[in-house]
Amino acid sequence: MGLSRVLWLHHGYLAGDDTDSHIDTLARFCNPDTIAYVCCDDPHDEHYEALQKMEAELQSFRLPGAGGRPYQLVPLPWPDACFDDAGQRLPATYANFLMINGAVLVPTYGVRQDAEALRVFTGIFPDHVVIGINCRPLILQHGSLHCVTMQYPTDVVNTVPNFQ
Repeated sequence: MGLSRVLWLHHGYLAGDDTDSHIDTLARFCNPDTIAYVCCDDPHDEHYEALQKMEAELQSFRLPGAGGRPYQLVPLPWPDACFDDAGQRLPATYANFLMINGAVLVPTYGVRQDAEALRVFTGIFPDHVVIGINCRPLILQHGSLHCVTMQYPTDVVNTVPNFQ
């Protein structure tokens, strides 16, 4: 793949995520030296221990060729727990954002932390328009915003016949 370096997280967890907590739900590069990551500060939350360990791993990472300088880490708010009708916790996280042409689309969930998340992203991306997108329907399917925008190689997606 032409990579000269890989940063690997051994910890991190997101309840209800059927991808076993893909990186796009936990920590994301915003630019070459800035990483935004989910941060749980509630010791009673089931995610607390794994995300504290993940944060420590992120703090140990160093920029290449920068004299041992750490990455700029930006903790993202931890949204209130969201549940489906059966009471199962859903994979709500602000790390599943999407950078597009001059804008950053940020998942929102109709919880009190949404406004703070949008403020944090405005600080991370001052030259972009930050737009909140209601992702409750997506987390009900156990995914989110970045998940539904993944690339598809040519000739993988079936075409739909032109119905008249």
